[in-house]
Amino acid sequence: MDEKYSALFTPWKIGNVEIKNRIVQCSMGGTSLFGWMEPNHLDKEAAYFLLNRAQDGVGLILPGMQCVRDQMGIPGRHWLYQNDKLFKDLKEYMVEFHKTGAKLFIQLAAGMGRSMAINGWMSKVHENNFLNKLLSPIVDVQLSCASCSPTPNRWDENIISHELTVSQIKEMVEAFGLTAKRLREAGVDGVEIHAVHEGYLLDQFTMKNWNFRTDQYGGSFENRFRFPVEIVQCIKRMAGKDFPVSLRYSVVSKTKGWGKGALPYEEDFEEFGRDMEESERAVKYLSDAGYDMFNCDNGTYDAWYWAHPPQYMPDNCNLKYVEHIKKFTDKPVVCAGRMDPVAGAQAVAEGKLDGVAIARQNLVDHEWVHKIMEGRQDEIKPCIRCHNGCFNMSKFKGTPNLQSMDDSLHLARCALNPTTMQHNKYKIVPTRKPKKIAVIGGGIGGMESAIVLTQRGHHPVIFEKSGELGGLFLTASAMSFKENDKDLIAWYIREVEKLGIEVHLNSEVTDFGTLKGFDEIIVATGSVPRTMPGIKNFDKTINFTQLLKDKQPVGDKVLFIGGGQSSCEAAYDLILQGKHPIIVEYAPDLIAAQATCLANTSFLRDAMEYHKVPVYLEHTVSAIADDGKSVVVRSNKTGDTFTVECDDIVNGVGFVPTPLGGKNAKGVHRVGDCVAIGNLRTVIWRAWDVAMKL
Repeated sequence: MDEKYSALFTPWKIGNVEIKNRIVQCSMGGTSLFGWMEPNHLDKEAAYFLLNRAQDGVGLILPGMQCVRDQMGIPGRHWLYQNDKLFKDLKEYMVEFHKTGAKLFIQLAAGMGRSMAINGWMSKVHENNFLNKLLSPIVDVQLSCASCSPTPNRWDENIISHELTVSQIKEMVEAFGLTAKRLREAGVDGVEIHAVHEGYLLDQFTMKNWNFRTDQYGGSFENRFRFPVEIVQCIKRMAGKDFPVSLRYSVVSKTKGWGKGALPYEEDFEEFGRDMEESERAVKYLSDAGYDMFNCDNGTYDAWYWAHPPQYMPDNCNLKYVEHIKKFTDKPVVCAGRMDPVAGAQAVAEGKLDGVAIARQNLVDHEWVHKIMEGRQDEIKPCIRCHNGCFNMSKFKGTPNLQSMDDSLHLARCALNPTTMQHNKYKIVPTRKPKKIAVIGGGIGGMESAIVLTQRGHHPVIFEKSGELGGLFLTASAMSFKENDKDLIAWYIREVEKLGIEVHLNSEVTDFGTLKGFDEIIVATGSVPRTMPGIKNFDKTINFTQLLKDKQPVGDKVLFIGGGQSSCEAAYDLILQGKHPIIVEYAPDLIAAQATCLANTSFLRDAMEYHKVPVYLEHTVSAIADDGKSVVVRSNKTGDTFTVECDDIVNGVGFVPTPLGGKNAKGVHRVGDCVAIGNLRTVIWRAWDVAMKL
């Protein structure tokens, strides 16, 4: 093992519980041991996943958040502690889990409050008292969204959260104690309270701009923090003073207002939530109240990119804040948020941190800890912070949570690794009849297909028309903040070489007839930019590959036709270069699409606003000047037109599939964007769907 990682593999203690190393798997939505959006039970898929991460070498495992009140439970049995079978099954599971040497803390939550990811049907139920009462034995939407005070829901601003009563708070506090007692009896090593963190329910109580109560749970600092204090005191009373209780804690909120976050380099703003001065006081107050560890990051759902950092956020974005707050408590402190293991190890070695919390990397590469221990860190498949599989809760102006029902039930999947939390559906099964298979296209879809086929025992051959592997992802990874994407391409190329997969570069296949001696053909030819011939002089535009990969020189004012994710990312890259982009978008918001996480989209929207990018929503480009230096923009609402001057124009209207051959050609299979335009998740999962059947 490289010495720079050594501090990660030293023991430490939380209370009286010793953890074998400093690596902590943070809780992720969808990895709850007790079910996610189903009635509470010991979830076999989550149990398998978490046990495997312990076997891989993670020191402390934190399963996904679990509310102490079962929101999708058996009628008449709402509280987690009432589920006898669950705790019986859990006790048996913990015997097997402890054989790994890892420790497990269950993360318990009071609820989401105004952060509850309201979708369309939930909005209807919440607004209709009759429907809510009718469904309340199964799911009480109004109670699920209840907060400290009447406040607008983050996902549907028209929904105003109901105020929790004092009796409801007291009942919930007792439920934390009773649940923790049963968890300890089942062999669980500790609990983590979620959370004075990320703008969830307990966090909403602690903040002046969200808590307008006039009773004992509002007003003064002590009153606002009363709820989390009563919880830890009740747990210590019922489960034992020596039973460890961690707190998921946001050091600072990085929030400017309702639905508005602060960018990582933005300092000139007034904190709407918790600032550092109050945090210094709060962490000591909560420590004195009985919390044994602080698992920290920053942010709220209004500044979600701090708690779930996309690729636009810097590595270790929360570290300096967590290192500072450690000075104000004598309890262990852990940092989460794009943590680089090398930087984390250094902080531990210097005594600035006690543990390094890493979540999404555990989804991508299930053996990453062992690879570090064995000096094989170059084999680790990198997380690219895309959120396409693990947390694709999306929203744009005028919509609630747009996540599909299937995705709501199945969070914590991974765009890059379909086997995560789906190990029975996606697994490598050796073939009994090895075949020689042509793979047309050397992008991510083609390489993934070839890798899976090789692992199954087939003999794939990749034909790539260009001189390098990577396909359109070479363009996507060309931006300055896409270092993880570049690492992913490098990982794929190494895997292809390591597996000895035959590759033919500069070999364009235009006719299946030229492929002789192959048993099957996989088409992974991807997509090409969509054109708009109805727009005069559209040929004056440049495409993303020319702008990003080929680095075609452009002027200061670059106008994007289309405000999707690709345009906004490219525009942000230009901003970082000191240029001044302009965006014209047909929809009522930027990135008005499903399946792109709000953590990603809200960063880009906030960035465009902060940098004063001219954005023309609900407008279209109707014509381009002959010299390509201006466009005519038309309002979708009024039909009025006006001219916008620019130096260059980028085609950002999307892509179209480029399938090869007929749809039903025998022995021909298609993967990736040549089937339908999607994202990396659809590309990779389609590759597995095809490769597993051959």
